[in-house]
Amino acid sequence: MIEVKLEELSEHTGTLVSHSPWLTITQDMIEAFADATGDHQWIHVDVERAKRESPWKSPIAHGYLTVSLISRLNPQALKVTGPTATINYGLNKLRFPSAIKSGSDIRSKVELLDVAQVDEHRTLATYRTTIEIKGEDKPACVAENLAMYVA
Repeated sequence: MIEVKLEELSEHTGTLVSHSPWLTITQDMIEAFADATGDHQWIHVDVERAKRESPWKSPIAHGYLTVSLISRLNPQALKVTGPTATINYGLNKLRFPSAIKSGSDIRSKVELLDVAQVDEHRTLATYRTTIEIKGEDKPACVAENLAMYVA
């Protein structure tokens, strides 16, 4: 993990890169997400059918489960000290180049793209977060995500 003071964050634009620890995507996580969202498509929750019929020969994680894990993984890769709150401000870009098979290990790679002072209390940081899959060439997700730091 990298730790950076908020007032020094802009000095690292274009150079700051950090990785979270690996996280295993379990079938229980996939099914809990399906229950929370109502997305019970068989490629996610029907293990036996997915093994037989899906192109991945395994159930796969929902794309939006992957995106939601950015808020879990990125703070394990990068800690910005100083703000009283950090707010998920949204996404500029989002792509899912590859699926995550149930049981796979993933991690986030965080790159600082830009830092902008919004006003005297708020700083907006733009990151490129790449969700990597252990042993795979293509990432599961590439997102340009925004974090608003409130001082």
